[in-house]
Amino acid sequence: MTSVARGPLQQLAVRCRAVVDASWFNLASFAVVIVNAVALGLETYGGVVATVGTALRAVEYTCLVLFVVELLVRFGAHAPAPAGFFRDRWNVFDLLIVAAPLLPGVRENVTLLRLLRLARIVRAFRLFPSLRVILVGIRRSLPGLGSFLLVTALLLYGYAMLGWILFGTSYPEQYGTVGQAMLTLFLLLSLDGITDTLQEGREVTAWAIVYYVSYMVAACYLLTNLLVGLVLTALQEAHEAEQVAAQRAGHQPAGETEDEPSVREQLARVQAIISDLERRLPEQDRSVLAGAVPDRAGGGGPPAAELGTLVRPKTRAARRRSRSANRRRRG
Repeated sequence: MTSVARGPLQQLAVRCRAVVDASWFNLASFAVVIVNAVALGLETYGGVVATVGTALRAVEYTCLVLFVVELLVRFGAHAPAPAGFFRDRWNVFDLLIVAAPLLPGVRENVTLLRLLRLARIVRAFRLFPSLRVILVGIRRSLPGLGSFLLVTALLLYGYAMLGWILFGTSYPEQYGTVGQAMLTLFLLLSLDGITDTLQEGREVTAWAIVYYVSYMVAACYLLTNLLVGLVLTALQEAHEAEQVAAQRAGHQPAGETEDEPSVREQLARVQAIISDLERRLPEQDRSVLAGAVPDRAGGGGPPAAELGTLVRPKTRAARRRSRSANRRRRG
């Protein structure tokens, strides 16, 4: 009964897996995501909504139906073992994004509903490996990014205190408090207007050159390169992880098993085992073994499967006869 029941599920899983692995499936899913994003953007124009608002809602519902169909196909690929569907985080993410707007309480919240609809655009990352590498790389860079933000905050705070000491009286709007000074220095990270700022600082004190030049070197160049290095390292690790996952997935395709050794290979293995046994057995037992083993050229004798049942009894009997013969000689 189990095999009969699992047969249709296996066939369904194979067909759904073939659809999911097809290149056109990802392209079609990506096209639906783009259409949904365009419809969501057009809803921000009041004139468009007044003119074709009904058509936009129809497009929205059509995209939602297609998203549900896509999830059903992906779930069908795991029909024999449904738990495998939920082991993939992308599947869980898609399920939450698609099903959340249908829940009571969410449908009435317009802001939350729009955010969930906007989150569907993120589904484009799961459709292509290159986009997944970028998203996974960003996620892997988050721990290092926390340390980077801490170093940046400490550096800005230190220079903000120095800026308050040097320019707090002359420029209270920019350096009147440590908070205002940190905001001013944060805006200067892009080096926008740094020339005018440096010239204004030189009118107050000659230390402005040392202050701003050291800030540009420490914050604008070193910190920026550090951030780039963190992101590039995380992207490299994500790319390597994606390659390893692809190699594991393609090592043995679903439904494919290793080729069983041929009869000739099996016979060669049996003959190798027999040769090894012949070398290990005593000289007086080789004749017994030779009578139990079939001729290597294809002669008579019992089949190789009966080797274990024939060799042991005759070998033990031969040993008993040898012991009795030895006792008679001694007597």
